[in-house]
Amino acid sequence: MEEFMGLTFEVFTEGDISKLENIMKRAFDEDARIHLGLESGGPPGYDNGDFLRKWYLHEDVTAYTVSKDGVPIGAMALWINENKEHYLGNIFLDPDYQGNGIGTIVWKYVEHKYPDAVKWETETAAFSRRNHVFYVNKCGFRIIRITDYADIMTSSYQMEKLYS
Repeated sequence: MEEFMGLTFEVFTEGDISKLENIMKRAFDEDARIHLGLESGGPPGYDNGDFLRKWYLHEDVTAYTVSKDGVPIGAMALWINENKEHYLGNIFLDPDYQGNGIGTIVWKYVEHKYPDAVKWETETAAFSRRNHVFYVNKCGFRIIRITDYADIMTSSYQMEKLYS
């Protein structure tokens, strides 16, 4: 367990799935509602814990739960590579905690925890303008590629952040 700027970060375990699956569902559903006008939507398994089981417990991932005042509010999945070119799988936060700087604190924790990074990469849905603002304006990523740009439902923005 590690405290950082008012948040607590702990290594993600199988026992965290039941605590976080509803938070993940609500986070993705909120994005679908805001950006697509849909009641729900997210990647396969986002709504039943399967996404967390597949990616947050993956043998190559380093995943953390994020808590505030002892209450789980989200999580993140990272791929940490020996060449110091790392990959941010995703960050999700309870919609009740979004929009007030907590995501930025989570990213600052990542940079604090892995100060030797030479590059971070991530990818986010093209329709999620809120994510674009977060990654580009708050975290310092730049968009390097847009995939499948003709279909808003499958298109994504690939991003990177370089360090010198």
